[in-house]
Amino acid sequence: MAATDFKDYYDILGVSKSASSDELKKAFRKLARKYHPDMNPGNKQAEARFKEVNEAYEVLSDPDKRRKYDQFGQYWKHAGNGTAGGWPGGGAGPGVDFGGFDFSQYGSFDEFINELLGRMGGGGGVGGPSASRRTYYRSPGSGPTGFGYDDFGGATSANLDREANLSLTFSEAFHGVEKSFSLGTENLTVRIPAGAKSGSRIRVRGKGNSMGPQRGDLYLKVDLQPHSFFQFEGDNLVCEVPVAPDEAVLGASIEVPTPEGNVTVNVPAGIRSGQSLRLRGKGWPNPKGGRGDQLVKVNIVTPKELSTVEREYYEKIRSSRTHNPRSNLSQIRL
Repeated sequence: MAATDFKDYYDILGVSKSASSDELKKAFRKLARKYHPDMNPGNKQAEARFKEVNEAYEVLSDPDKRRKYDQFGQYWKHAGNGTAGGWPGGGAGPGVDFGGFDFSQYGSFDEFINELLGRMGGGGGVGGPSASRRTYYRSPGSGPTGFGYDDFGGATSANLDREANLSLTFSEAFHGVEKSFSLGTENLTVRIPAGAKSGSRIRVRGKGNSMGPQRGDLYLKVDLQPHSFFQFEGDNLVCEVPVAPDEAVLGASIEVPTPEGNVTVNVPAGIRSGQSLRLRGKGWPNPKGGRGDQLVKVNIVTPKELSTVEREYYEKIRSSRTHNPRSNLSQIRL
């Protein structure tokens, strides 16, 4: 990545580098609501800003990604185990060109060498007894070639499958989408079925690494961008909806967003903050068919400003209220 392409994620979210996770979430939700495409129909600048905000929060909300970003800046995606280029002490090793290769798919640089040489736990690792006798190669722009050559002219086969991350918006994952991207010198178009979630792996046959006539498969690991309203709890889609005190006390019919539009939900009288209402079949699609449920968490929101009439009635309620919500606390002792 060129220096001019560097994105300051802290600046994008408008937070300091010492911001807590709660501060990050608060800033993200505020900006996501402001620039959400639904709030800015047809505004390409707002759409681009929304994507930047999602990208910044996706990195900074992940402790491991944030640590790498803070340490390596624009090169954080290439960092492996806290070392520049993946080699202990930094650098790419003598006589080896790994410029532009994404090491994030490996837990460490040694794992990359293991895959490259197909050692599968054998000796001769980085810095090992036979390291000085090996030369490592890669094909430009296409990842490991799958060959390791030693002094004896032999070649060992590597695992030909490869994995790549695929970032999707909630909308793309919910409805399904076709994604086009470049893989080395190849241009691929892949159909992502509706219902993909973070961690889902989509297999693309015959698009992995090659060794002679053999070619492995490509596995796309889905990473969902955060959404300003919807989240996941297990297989359920979850949202939080504010409810006024009178609606909670008396009950009410309210409009609640679902992935396919608003629905009317009956809030039962006496509901408590934190309780959830279940909307069956309104949640996330199952790739095998059907839909999950959507859980609506109720958050009772008290008004910060009252009109004269509102204050008068609240004072009347307080003076005539018969229920004491703390009556069961009077006998508590240690």
